[in-house]
Amino acid sequence: MVSISHEFFIQRCISLSQTGMGAVAPNPMVGAVLVHEGKIIGEGFHRVYGQAHAEVNCIDSVPDTLQSLIPVSTMYVSLEPCAHHGKTPPCADLIIQHKIPKVVVGCVDTFSAVAGRGIQKMKDAGIEVMTGVLEEACRAVNRRFFTFHEKKRPYIILKWAQSADGFIAPPDGQPVRISNSYTDRLVHQWRTREMAILVGTNTALKDNPKLTARLWPGKQPLRIVVDRTLQIPAHYQLHNAEAPTIFVSEDKFDFSQDIIPQLLTRLHADNIQSVIVEGGAHLLQQFIAGGVWDEARVITGQHTLGGGLQAPVLQNASLQEELEVQGDLISVYTSST
Repeated sequence: MVSISHEFFIQRCISLSQTGMGAVAPNPMVGAVLVHEGKIIGEGFHRVYGQAHAEVNCIDSVPDTLQSLIPVSTMYVSLEPCAHHGKTPPCADLIIQHKIPKVVVGCVDTFSAVAGRGIQKMKDAGIEVMTGVLEEACRAVNRRFFTFHEKKRPYIILKWAQSADGFIAPPDGQPVRISNSYTDRLVHQWRTREMAILVGTNTALKDNPKLTARLWPGKQPLRIVVDRTLQIPAHYQLHNAEAPTIFVSEDKFDFSQDIIPQLLTRLHADNIQSVIVEGGAHLLQQFIAGGVWDEARVITGQHTLGGGLQAPVLQNASLQEELEVQGDLISVYTSST
């Protein structure tokens, strides 16, 4: 039976970890707290990819006056401490070095370089290790990371805006504003949190989009454009230097076969952990038909179009959340396959 106190401190770890959203990928988001007799004496999270992990920042945050309490405290961490040398030394070694007697872990890291090795290393050093506290919530925070390593592909988010009567473009096919300015800002925040953004040829040609996060501070995602014959004009915004861009063309991919599995394999090899697919309707429906998606964010505007290009239709979807933003309705679904 997991005690309330363990859940409380792991929940704090989860909250801390989310502060690293958009800055640590392809690493997982991790939070850690150090507790002595029910009081937090240090806490930290993984802030930036390539820099110190949560456990390091947690221990470093302990005031000088409380350093003597570290060897008699409990470390809580949302994800299993690493046991391998990457861009930073193993966190399991750091915990052992500081003689922390007990570690409570939210969930096991299934990345092949860790996969229980951190837990075993600490146990071999005589540390008491408890696992599985708020495990589902800890895995949910790092669903991109776990999908990438367990399914060998990026985490796929489908996103589109549709009119109140279910169309994404008017009969003439010309770009039209469906969502409001507040929702637009939220979409740009979403972009900063994912590693890449993907659109098809027709969307690129008709909308001439920038596909950047201009309305929210943060990293610019990698732009990926399906452009079989490289027909997007050089003066279009996707050719500017505002963000790195990949054009998926027939000189690099076999368009006689389904392009999506090829692209996902390539992105996995390139360590791209998450992709937000923003259109067009045909490309979105291809992901849906293939069952290769994890989350869908559908924005329904307040106005009707009276006809035009119909919005994609989700299959095997489970509604998780609905949010109203100044009249726009945002529905978040997850794949049930």
